[in-house]
Amino acid sequence: MIIHEEGYVYNFNFYLVFVTKYRRKIFDTQEKVDTMKAILQRQATISEVTVSQLEVMPDHVHMLISFKPKYAPSNIVKNLKGASARIWFKQYPETKKLLWGGHLWSPSYYMGTLGDMSKEVVERYIESQYTEAMRRQLKGYYGKK
Repeated sequence: MIIHEEGYVYNFNFYLVFVTKYRRKIFDTQEKVDTMKAILQRQATISEVTVSQLEVMPDHVHMLISFKPKYAPSNIVKNLKGASARIWFKQYPETKKLLWGGHLWSPSYYMGTLGDMSKEVVERYIESQYTEAMRRQLKGYYGKK
């Protein structure tokens, strides 16, 4: 989805996966799954992150998200994981005992970008921008010869 903001237009979509510490099956009831979904949705809204899809599995989370280009992806992840863990442990303090060291999430995560076009399509488009007329005008001093 193309988003129009003052001064820029963007279409960022990120696939994000992060796991519980030690892959512990913390979200083992529907109540816990629903609670974590609500926590992540709320934190995303506060952080100006749009959540297109969200699934909470017993030991990991899948999210399809979008956010403004002014935010660094690593900061978005840090914010979602950190805030969700703090809120989770307030509501379910007993789960902290299942996690040695008291951390809900593993420090690692996977994030990949998605788009309307493949890398190859974009490469061909960029290459096609250098027209024969531009080559003649610039006499081969710029870009391809």
